[in-house]
Amino acid sequence: MQSKSQAKWIRMSPRKVRRVVDQIRGKKCGEALELLEFMPYKAARPVWKVVNAAMYNLIHHEKHPVAEKIAKNMVIVDAYADQGPTLPRRFRARARGRAMPILKRTSHITVVISDV
Repeated sequence: MQSKSQAKWIRMSPRKVRRVVDQIRGKKCGEALELLEFMPYKAARPVWKVVNAAMYNLIHHEKHPVAEKIAKNMVIVDAYADQGPTLPRRFRARARGRAMPILKRTSHITVVISDV
């Protein structure tokens, strides 16, 4: 069995999210949720929500529901953070009369869990 969950338009740089996602890839769901709860990074909360959503998609599946205990033992097969669109730009004044854009990055988080 396999379950996929996504969170889009997360207002955080994908580079910061990847730092968290790389640590949970390949772990069991229950273990990953505990890890994410106590991580000091701001990106841990949206990643926790996506892993939890993927797990509960299996538990509340219409045709083939799975027990919560079994869902916690599923493995995070694939987890990645892609770059979303950059929000509209503003400009910041720089040295010698120049201007540089302020890039407000977004990211899309995807988690796939499975019973390997």
